[in-house]
Amino acid sequence: MRLKNKVALITGAAQGLGAAIAKRFAEEGATVFICDNNAEAGNKTAAEIKNGNGKAFFQPLDVTKEASWIAAMAFVVENCDHLDVLVNNAGINIRETVEEMKEENLDTMLAVNVKGPFMGIKHAIPLMRKAGGGSIINMSSICGLIGHKYTTEAYTVTKGALTLMTKSVGVRYAKDNIRCNSIHPCTVNTPYAQVFMQDPKKREERLGEVPLGRIATELDVANAALYLASDEASFINGVALPVDGGLTAC
Repeated sequence: MRLKNKVALITGAAQGLGAAIAKRFAEEGATVFICDNNAEAGNKTAAEIKNGNGKAFFQPLDVTKEASWIAAMAFVVENCDHLDVLVNNAGINIRETVEEMKEENLDTMLAVNVKGPFMGIKHAIPLMRKAGGGSIINMSSICGLIGHKYTTEAYTVTKGALTLMTKSVGVRYAKDNIRCNSIHPCTVNTPYAQVFMQDPKKREERLGEVPLGRIATELDVANAALYLASDEASFINGVALPVDGGLTAC
């Protein structure tokens, strides 16, 4: 098993992409901490993992609150004594253009997409240093690499910040054997995407920009996270990894 004896905390893991990552990690032997503000869905995902003989805990987490991060890390230590992997997956997109963007909505996006990962990294590093190293994985986007014409500016701002936060952390904490990398998916086939892909125009737009001719699956992204979390990626640090079917290569 590729993550045997590893402990991973995953944000936004109650459902969707975060849940797919948690389940994939558990399949490979990790103990996963499903952290989310949706307790009902989070407990359900944890139960599904445990019913499949995996190891999982649910912990409520508001990624925008430092006190909530402190409580989550204490819960990890209480149950497993160490942390090997942090996946900053939680993120939001309020779809207003730069001219339409309300100040409070911009503040919310910055709090979830930038402050959240920052606080998670802040409180993960001491645990990883104590454990002799670790892997931090930040879920960015193709919008953290390019100006995407179908995506509004505020989302690009937050994901671009996360991309360079990744590189900065990777450089500073490599001395502690802590690696930090980011993943950059194109549109992922989540329930939300399935709804807007029913619009023929949007479907044509999204499929037409990907050289491989399809959007990403949750498993495509979960497998990339699995690789970065595993010892197979022990010399991969500060990398922005596109999972986009070649979109950003065009």
